Amino acid sequence: MLAKLIKLAAGWVVAFTAGVSSAAAHGERAQEPYLRTRTVQFYDVHFSKTDVKVNERFELTGKFRLMEDWPDAVTPPDIVFVSSVSPGPTIARVETYLNGEPARQSFAKLELGRDYDFRMVLEGRTPGSSHIHPSISIKGSGPLVGPGQWINISGDAHSFAIPIKTMTGLQIDDLQTFGLTNAIGWHVAWLAVAAAWLLFWLVRPLFLPRWIVLQKGREDLLVSLRDTGVGIMVAAIVLVMVFGGYVRANQEYPYNVPLQSGLNKVAPRPASPADAEVKVISATYEVPGRSMRLGIRITNKGSEPLSIGELTTANIRFLNQGLPAAVANVDPTYPRDLVARTGLALSSDTPINPGETREVLVEATDAVWELERLVSFLTDVDSKFGGLLLLYTPNGKRVIAEMGGPIVPVFTELK
Repeated sequence: MLAKLIKLAAGWVVAFTAGVSSAAAHGERAQEPYLRTRTVQFYDVHFSKTDVKVNERFELTGKFRLMEDWPDAVTPPDIVFVSSVSPGPTIARVETYLNGEPARQSFAKLELGRDYDFRMVLEGRTPGSSHIHPSISIKGSGPLVGPGQWINISGDAHSFAIPIKTMTGLQIDDLQTFGLTNAIGWHVAWLAVAAAWLLFWLVRPLFLPRWIVLQKGREDLLVSLRDTGVGIMVAAIVLVMVFGGYVRANQEYPYNVPLQSGLNKVAPRPASPADAEVKVISATYEVPGRSMRLGIRITNKGSEPLSIGELTTANIRFLNQGLPAAVANVDPTYPRDLVARTGLALSSDTPINPGETREVLVEATDAVWELERLVSFLTDVDSKFGGLLLLYTPNGKRVIAEMGGPIVPVFTELK
């Protein structure tokens, strides 16, 4: 009978684990669409390398726009931390900058509707292929990630080290293991004191004899003079260890910098002239065709003609493939799976002249809407979308306009 039960349990284990693989990337797809389309829009993201060795550095740079139509359900970017996201400790973040300012701490009061640029110096740590993202973490809302790229790390994981030189001139070969022996020694010392104290009481009669003494009203016999002496001795040992360790640490490390808990402030990038005004007149998503259709009104407030080049939202880029400037703006290191193959379809692709206002029907059709799980915004209580519309002048100058509004699902059969 026992053998049958074991075989049955083994069969269930095999059945449940068959076909199960570990998750390695694209966890951002689990985030709600309103988080990804109406909060932070990343653009101009560039990975300096996609193949590195252990201890080899590479840079992750780019820009992001904090959307003006910020969702009410998301905490405003009053406290923001710039970082990167990876599947475990596969990389080490060496340096981070926001608008050229060191980003060792969090930043306060970032402005909605404004742009910021970031730069991160990263270092390969664990061999393998890792999906790396830039990340903007907002207190109260969590991380909002940018486009991810596969970084192939080769070499020996045991060769990874973080050498530094302290402000007192001390050279540390590897920050990962610095002070490890000292920490283990202190843990062993404290565990030894705790074990000795417990052993002192455990080797003596505990429950029944003491209960009998209490029943007879002889509480004075519970703690003897020897018990008191041992307690005083242990207390003295603890005090000596605490104050002795404090004095020794101050002598060995006379200068130290505590963890910084303050907030930094940084000004946004200079605001570009509002050469284009974009207003969404209508927005629908055709469910069977996986197509977003936007009716937009564009007003050219600049001095040069403007052509629609790109719609970007939730790190997905829909290009006007007939406009060379838009195609040339795609960085070679940008993830290919986030560039829609079909691109944009426009009802009018002629340039919009200065002072002209034109209504244009824009269609963004691709299976990437489903793959990135962005269609669940149709079931949200606040069914709205957001994104950036990129327009170009004849000489290739780029104009970025924010757009967004309510969206309605359309359940029609394909013809």
